[in-house]
Amino acid sequence: MQTNISSIFYKAQKVAKRLESELGEEQHMYIEGCPRDWEKLPKPDIPLTIGIDGGYIHAREGNNRKAGWFEAIVGKSLQDDRGTKRFGFVVNYDTKPKRRLYEMLKKQGMQINQEMTFLSDGGDVVRELQMYLSPYSEHILDWFHITMRITVMKQVAKGLSLEDVGLKLNVGDELDRIKWCLWSGNVFKALKKLDFLRFDLETFYEKKKSKEYKLWKMIEEFYGYIEANEAYIPDYGARYAYGESISTAFVESTVNEVISKRMVKKQQMRWSKEGAHLMIQLRTKTLNLELKESFANWYPGMDGEEQPLPIAA
Repeated sequence: MQTNISSIFYKAQKVAKRLESELGEEQHMYIEGCPRDWEKLPKPDIPLTIGIDGGYIHAREGNNRKAGWFEAIVGKSLQDDRGTKRFGFVVNYDTKPKRRLYEMLKKQGMQINQEMTFLSDGGDVVRELQMYLSPYSEHILDWFHITMRITVMKQVAKGLSLEDVGLKLNVGDELDRIKWCLWSGNVFKALKKLDFLRFDLETFYEKKKSKEYKLWKMIEEFYGYIEANEAYIPDYGARYAYGESISTAFVESTVNEVISKRMVKKQQMRWSKEGAHLMIQLRTKTLNLELKESFANWYPGMDGEEQPLPIAA
C-alpha cells in the first residue's frame, strides 16, 4: 500500500485540531469549594507526583535556515497503582496550558482533596503553570537542575588563579558547601554564601571577556535563581531518606518520547510552532492510550477500547 507523506501529515494535523477544539476554556484558578467542603469528601486516593520539564525544537521560518529553536514543555503524572499520563505544549503559542495540565490530572483521577507533588526546574512558565490547581499540592524545585548548574560553575572555576588579584578563595570548595546547604534545605545559609562569593568575584566585573567574569555572571544568575525559588526548596536529604521524589528524572523519558526522538534527535525536521504543538497533542494522546477513545466519541459505532497490536511473526 502506497502512502503520501503530505496527506498523512495533513490528516494528522486535522485530527489534532479537532482534539484542540474540545479543550475547555483557560482559567487562572481551578480550585473549587472551601476547606469545610473538602473535609466532607471521601478519603482521597494515594498522592500524585507530577514532573514538568522542557525541551527545544528546531524552528522553521520560511526558507530561513537559521531560524533557531523554540521551547516546548512536557509533563508526566505518576501514581503508584495506576498508569502514567502525559501532556505537552509549545511555549508562547499555547493559550490554554493550565487547562491542559488540569485535564490530564482529571484523567488521572485527581480529587480536590488529594495530595500531589509538583517537581519542576523553577522557570517562570512552569512555576505559574502549576499554581491554583489543588489546595493540597506541594511545589518542589528539581534537585537535578540545581546540581547541574553547580557542576557547570565548578567546571568553569577549574584552572582559575584568583591569588593574582589577592583572593585566597577556592571556588569549587565554596560551591560544594553551597550545594550541601541546599541539599539540607538551608536556603538562608546558601544565599549568604553565594552573596559572599559573588561579592568576592565582582572585581572581575569590568573584564567582560574573561573566564573570571563568566564565572561571576553565572554565580550572580544562580543567586537570583535560588532566591526566586526559595519557597520551593525543601530538605532534599530528608525527602530522599523517606523515598520521596526530589528530581524530574522520570520525565526525561517523556521528553524523549514526545519531542526529542521525533523532532530533534533522529529526524532533524524543522517545525512551525503550530505544527509542533499539534503534533505534541497527537503524540501525548497516543501515549496516554486516549486517541481511540476520542475517535469513538466522534464516531459512536466505533469500539473505544484500546486493543494491543498483534506482534508480527
